[in-house]
Amino acid sequence: MAEQLRFGVAVTPGAHDPAAMTELAQAADRAGLDLIAVQDHPYQPGHLDTWTALTHLGARTERIGLLTDVADLALRPAPMLAKAAASLDVLTSGRVELGVGSGGFPDAVAGMGGHAVRGGQAVEFTAEALALLRAALDADGPIGLDGRHHRVGGYQPGPVPPHRVPVWVGAQGPRMLGLIGELADGWICPLNIYVPPEEVPAKQALIDRAAVAAGRGTGDVRRLYNVLGLIGGGHRGKGLFGPAEVWAQTLAGWARELRFDTFVFWPAMSELDQLQRFTEEVVPRVRELVRG
Repeated sequence: MAEQLRFGVAVTPGAHDPAAMTELAQAADRAGLDLIAVQDHPYQPGHLDTWTALTHLGARTERIGLLTDVADLALRPAPMLAKAAASLDVLTSGRVELGVGSGGFPDAVAGMGGHAVRGGQAVEFTAEALALLRAALDADGPIGLDGRHHRVGGYQPGPVPPHRVPVWVGAQGPRMLGLIGELADGWICPLNIYVPPEEVPAKQALIDRAAVAAGRGTGDVRRLYNVLGLIGGGHRGKGLFGPAEVWAQTLAGWARELRFDTFVFWPAMSELDQLQRFTEEVVPRVRELVRG
């Protein structure tokens, strides 16, 4: 299990200091982390466009994976999103992982002219989008869908990405979790301040039941936890706070008991210093504890 664990860092696409964003991504790449995760809130005036930022970071790193955490389907039509992901996968020699969501802030989406969906509509909308994304990323002949929310006819997808781009879904509602179990490659759990550890087992069970009902194994769905907090110091607040050993013991417990195989660290402050502590003091210790 320790060999399957992956670790990443959240890189905010802040327009005020692109150099700091780039430096953090490059430090994560040099340190041997598995993923750079970039959020997607284009209605935030202080944020760069996520795909533009990821392309920039992909060109300035060498081996680290590039994850949208998560791309807003309500603002990014599925065929164009697949085109962007496949293109960046070609340009970075197979480093892209696609995290998507239905659009968690529908009023902001509507304000940008996007296709805002709410409630049960969001599940149907996302199911259609996942079908289009998978078909387009696999790039195996023309694709079409005459759905309630998406209408695509005869689109010839391409380029063919150099590896199978996994499609993760960020969600926490019961119906959406069922959809993840049925169709997605992985679950991106929201930040630990929004979905605390004690709420995770029930959500994992929903995913598992849906996966089995769809003829899949529960291991076919990967599980990622976004973890906000601070390593060391006396700061307290919502999230995970404490010395490196507390972090290591906690993440190892979440890997064993909550079945997360990927952790993305969201430093509450001092990003470069926190990244160094995470990669040098926490990650190796988590692997050691899980290996047992």
